[in-house]
Amino acid sequence: MYIKEQFHQFSLSDFNQPIGFKMNPENRWIQKAAAIPWPAIEDRYAELFPSGTGMPAKPLQMALGSLLIQKQYDYSDRELVEQLTENPYYQYFIGLPGYQPEPPFVPSLVEFRKRKFPK
Repeated sequence: MYIKEQFHQFSLSDFNQPIGFKMNPENRWIQKAAAIPWPAIEDRYAELFPSGTGMPAKPLQMALGSLLIQKQYDYSDRELVEQLTENPYYQYFIGLPGYQPEPPFVPSLVEFRKRKFPK
């Protein structure tokens, strides 16, 4: 099951940053987030979940964004979750509304990697 959220890429000024931390708008992950057409990709992603039952899937930006970070640096699933937990730029890139010290998900992207996108 996939629940399509109204897409909202948080602006950098809306992103809840740690006190005293000012994120650089020129950072590559902020620039990449702005360059990816998340809503268009999400339309295709939602088609992969025709059933209205079961646990809802992670939002597209979180799932695909995490996979892009993982592939860029060849992180294991566990290392990816640790990096996401520590890096506010990564958290912004995967669509979180602000920095959070807790892991955004459990360390397994196996199901997302196996998913076949419609053509």
